[in-house]
Amino acid sequence: MKQKHLDMLKSAIRHFAITAVALYAAGVTDIKALAFATGAAVVGPAIRGIDKKDPAFGLIADVVTKEIEKLAKTSKKKTK
Repeated sequence: MKQKHLDMLKSAIRHFAITAVALYAAGVTDIKALAFATGAAVVGPAIRGIDKKDPAFGLIADVVTKEIEKLAKTSKKKTK
């Protein structure tokens, strides 16, 4: 599994957990409501994964990451 996919999965799990804890802390104990709300929390990261132009998870993410790494290496050389 690519790092990009792992990052997207971690993001979805974070959204899921935060939503579940917040709803439960607010007193929502209906399992159906918790299930739908936490399921809806995963939609955001899923949409980012589908978006081809998203710099974090989309198709250009690999290109953006490579460019950032290249700039970081160049920056390190200049500071030495």
